[in-house]
Amino acid sequence: MRRLLFCLLASSIFMGCSSPPKEKIPPLVTMERSSGKIVIYQMMTRLFGNKKAVNKPYGTRDENGVGKFNDINEAALKSLKELGITHVWYTGVLEHAVLTDYTPFGIPLDDADVVKGRAGSPYAIKDYYDVDPDLAMSVPNRREEFERLLERTHKAGLKAIIDFVPNHVARQYHSDAKPAGVKDLGETDNKTVTFSANNNFYYLPGQSFQVPKEYHALGPDNVFPTKDGKFEETPAKVTGNDVFSATPNIHDWFETIKLNYGVDLQAKQTHFDPVPDTWIKMKDILVYWAQKNVDGFRCDMAEMVPVEFWGWVIPQVRVINPDIVFIAEIYNPHQYRNYIENGKFNYLYDKVQLYDTLRLIVQGKAATSAIHPIQQHLSGINDNMLHFLENHDEQRLASPFFAGDPWRGVPAMVVSATIDRGPVMIYFGQEVGEPGAGSAGFQANDGRTTIFDYWGVPEHQKWMNEGKFNGDSLSMEQKQLRQFYGDVLSLAGKNIALAQGEYLDITAHNLQAGNFTANTSAYLRYSGEERLLIVTTFNAADQQIKIQLPPAAVGALGLDPTGSYIARDLLWREAEVGFSKDFTFELKCKPYSSYIFKIK
Repeated sequence: MRRLLFCLLASSIFMGCSSPPKEKIPPLVTMERSSGKIVIYQMMTRLFGNKKAVNKPYGTRDENGVGKFNDINEAALKSLKELGITHVWYTGVLEHAVLTDYTPFGIPLDDADVVKGRAGSPYAIKDYYDVDPDLAMSVPNRREEFERLLERTHKAGLKAIIDFVPNHVARQYHSDAKPAGVKDLGETDNKTVTFSANNNFYYLPGQSFQVPKEYHALGPDNVFPTKDGKFEETPAKVTGNDVFSATPNIHDWFETIKLNYGVDLQAKQTHFDPVPDTWIKMKDILVYWAQKNVDGFRCDMAEMVPVEFWGWVIPQVRVINPDIVFIAEIYNPHQYRNYIENGKFNYLYDKVQLYDTLRLIVQGKAATSAIHPIQQHLSGINDNMLHFLENHDEQRLASPFFAGDPWRGVPAMVVSATIDRGPVMIYFGQEVGEPGAGSAGFQANDGRTTIFDYWGVPEHQKWMNEGKFNGDSLSMEQKQLRQFYGDVLSLAGKNIALAQGEYLDITAHNLQAGNFTANTSAYLRYSGEERLLIVTTFNAADQQIKIQLPPAAVGALGLDPTGSYIARDLLWREAEVGFSKDFTFELKCKPYSSYIFKIK
C-alpha cells in the first residue's frame, strides 16, 4: 500500500478529492498471535450475492434480483477471512414480511399496507423460527440452505452472527415453523385489556388499527393483491416504537407491533414475578438458533427491552455455547454499564459517542481533542464497545451526506479499529467505496443502501465479479482501498498491542505544545515490547507536524530516556522517523493521513 496523494480526479465511483491509483500493491499485513479482537463484516444477506444491476425503484424480486444463501460461497468467505474478518453478521436471515408471492409454498401473502418496500424490513419479523424464503434457491429447503451456510462459514474459519429482534414483530406475525408444542405469540393473550403481564402484546381495546393516510405501499403507481389502504386489526395493537395509538403516523414503526415483557409502559411498573410468558418464548427462540450453531446475536433495539430480561436469558443461552456473543444496539450512554454488568452483553454499539464524533471530525465540525474524553468516559468498559463507521442504518462514508469520498474516512477508520481492544465492524461495500446512491423505492436517495427493496449494490458487485469474489472488476483505486481495509483490519485483529494492549492519549500534550493543530490525533497502544503510535490527520491540505512522547508516555512504554529509537509505519510502510533526545520527531503529512508507527 502506498501513501495517499489527493487531487481532483474524475471518477464515476468516488466523489470529491480522490487518490490516484498506484501500480504496486504490497501484500496484506499479517502478524500472528494466539487470539485477537473481533472484526465483524456486516452484510445485508439479500443484497450481498445479487448479480443483477437493473435497480428499478420498487422492482420485483425477478426484476431487480436477490442474493441467496448459496451465493455466499467458499470464495466469498475465503476473501473475507483474508480481509481480516473474524465474524460475519448475516443481516435479515429471519423470515420477515415481504411483498413477493410465496403462496405456492404455503406462505400466506403479507398485507402490502403494513410492509415497507417490496422486500420488506428485515426487522419486521413474521416467524422467529424460520428464514427468509427470498434467500433460498429451494424455498422448501430454506432452513437447510442456511444451515449449510453456517457450515461453510465455520469451515472458512469464521463465526456467524444473526439478528435477534426482541422488541417488535410484523403486524401479521404467525409462526408456521415453530417446534411442536410451542404456542404462538399472542395465541393466549387476553385482548380485552391494554396490559397484562401474561400477554405477549399490548392492546387498545375498542379501537381498530388505521394505516397512516400518507402511506402508499409500493408507491402510488404499483399494485399488489393485498394493497387497499387498509389492514384489519381489532383491537389495535401498540406499535413497535411504543406508540399507544390506533393511528400511528408514517414516521412510526407502523409495520410492527410491540412485544410485552411484563412492563406496564403507561403505569411505569414492572411485573417480573412470575417470569412473564414473553420471556420464556423469547428464550426458547434464542436457544433454538444457538442449537443451530449460530455464534452470536446482534440484538435490535436492545434497550427497549428491560435489562432484567437480558440478565435472565443470556446466561441460559450461554449454557449451550459459553462463547456465544451478544451485541446490543443501544443509544443511551447512561445505560451502557447497566446493560453490560446486569444485562450480561458482550458488546454495545458505540454510535452516540465515537461514531458521531468521528463523523463530525471528518466533516470539519469537531476537533480531534473530542476523542480522548470519550475513552475516559468509557473507562472500564472500553473493551465492550463495538466501533463502526457504517452499518445498515447509517449513511455510507463515500456518500455526499458523509465524507463524499471514501479516502476522507481513512483516518476515522484507523481510529475506530485501533483506539481500544473493543471490536470493530465494517458494512459490505464499505471496503470498495460503495456510495449508497439511488432511490430504491421506500428508501430515498439519502446515502444509505436500502434495506427495504430488492436492489443491486454496484461497487460491491464489482468485487463480487459474478460470484468469483476476486475483485477483478474493481478499479485500481478501489483495489487500493480494499487493500487498506485489509491492512488495518488485519493489524487491528492480530497485533497484540491493538488487540490486548493499553491505551494512552498524547493528543492533548502535543496540542498544548503547539506541535500540531486541532485536526490531528495521536495516541499510543502498547503491550510489552510491542509499542505503537497511531497518528491520524483530518486536514484537507499538506501539513508539517511534530510529535512528542511526553515523559509519562516514555515511562509507560518502558523506554530508556537516554536510548535511541525509531518509529516505522506498519500501515503504509513508507515512513520511518528517528526520535530526537526529547522523544520528538517531525512528519510531513498528506491530506487525511494515517500512520501506525512501531517504536523500536
